[in-house]
Amino acid sequence: MSALGAVGLTACGGGPPAAPQVEVQVPQEILDAAAPYRGGSVGMLSQKLYSDAANQALDRSLQAFAEATGTTVQNDLVSGDSGDMVAKMDAEVKAGTTRDMAFMNDERFVGQLYNLGDLEDVTDVVEEMKTLYGEPATEASNFCVFDGRWYAIPYHFIAAGMFLRKDWYEEKGLPLKPYYTWEELRDYALEVSDPSQRRFGWGITINRSGDANGFIESVINAYGGAIADNTGEKVVFNSPETVEAVAFIGDIYTNPKYEPMLPPGIESWTDTGNNENWLAGIIGVTNNQYSIYADSKTKGNPVYENTHAFNGAIGPALDIPLAFGSSNSFVVFKGAKNPDLAKQVAKFMVSGSALLGVAKEAPCLVNPAWEKVWDSDPFYTEGDPAYAAIREQTKTPIPLTTKTGYSFPQPPSPGEQAAVAAYLLTDMMQAVVQGTSPAEAVATTHDRMVQIFEQQGYKQ
Repeated sequence: MSALGAVGLTACGGGPPAAPQVEVQVPQEILDAAAPYRGGSVGMLSQKLYSDAANQALDRSLQAFAEATGTTVQNDLVSGDSGDMVAKMDAEVKAGTTRDMAFMNDERFVGQLYNLGDLEDVTDVVEEMKTLYGEPATEASNFCVFDGRWYAIPYHFIAAGMFLRKDWYEEKGLPLKPYYTWEELRDYALEVSDPSQRRFGWGITINRSGDANGFIESVINAYGGAIADNTGEKVVFNSPETVEAVAFIGDIYTNPKYEPMLPPGIESWTDTGNNENWLAGIIGVTNNQYSIYADSKTKGNPVYENTHAFNGAIGPALDIPLAFGSSNSFVVFKGAKNPDLAKQVAKFMVSGSALLGVAKEAPCLVNPAWEKVWDSDPFYTEGDPAYAAIREQTKTPIPLTTKTGYSFPQPPSPGEQAAVAAYLLTDMMQAVVQGTSPAEAVATTHDRMVQIFEQQGYKQ
């Protein structure tokens, strides 16, 4: 096994029987383009999707390609929250043992791998795909492009989402809106809570997890703070706005007033904690990808009919939520043994039955990343009421600017990606819960961020 083996690879398979499967067809143009590589092989890493059925569908698409083209595709799953995923990928590239390709979240990982010199330029592929499928989601032009060149190929779009129990809100006469203030969400969560009925209005953890990172950073941005300046190169974390945001978050988890809205064990949740508690009908609001929405729909969970999906929350520095999503995107590694075949795999997977089979197993979680793919099948327009809002999110005009002058999304910052991946934000909030003042916790975290940015080559 390669150096990445310790990350925790899992085989495709398991879980309940899948819904009726999409018959995967390999278009003639792909067959023609892949003909020179017959007999070749590609090694691939796939960032594990929350839905087991979607992971299985993805593998079926890959194997359909392999069978039709006379090639071999070896696909392994890897958790994006393994912590040292980037370091191990980099080690493989440097050791000459790398796989050919991978797909991963562009916002979280692509900038780091580019900065390490691990990625091939794939501009030729993206430009060819634009002629076929129109433009990709607007966020991709920020997270996949460096110095005017593409280093990742958008695969499928991941909408930013928050979810609340509309039946609980309706019982209390609370409004269902496109977005809320963070203070409204906190206060409404307390109002709908009833521990005697196992109803806990708040379902967002600050323990080490991707969801917690997203929550903490979202609140900080909404209050007018940021990790880095608009160049992505200088740490600006220690500000009055950040301290105010951290004080707001800390109060939720330390003030006895809010204890009735916190479910048991929330302080130790990982990324699956809110999923499990949402699907069990225990929590009233959470932030997540659309994984919980997809899971509740495909498994017939009654919480699906009682879900109000909305685009996020605002604060003193924002009038609309920072909701522009991200993409799982393909990258081709430096030193890949068969980079041209890897590019053909990527071109095949982004559209047609190859994507549709995965999307149907994870509705609203796996979405087209390319404009014309949205119109390629009625499923993307009629398959769920949430699709219209998700498609609009792919077109979000960026950047969005806070009243404090920070524009989002910022240029891809390996320093910021590394700081978030090191869970500095969640460690900071844990310190606040343990009694450290918000100002001291922010100052300490700022210093730790400076160290990481300097390790990434950014002099502070």
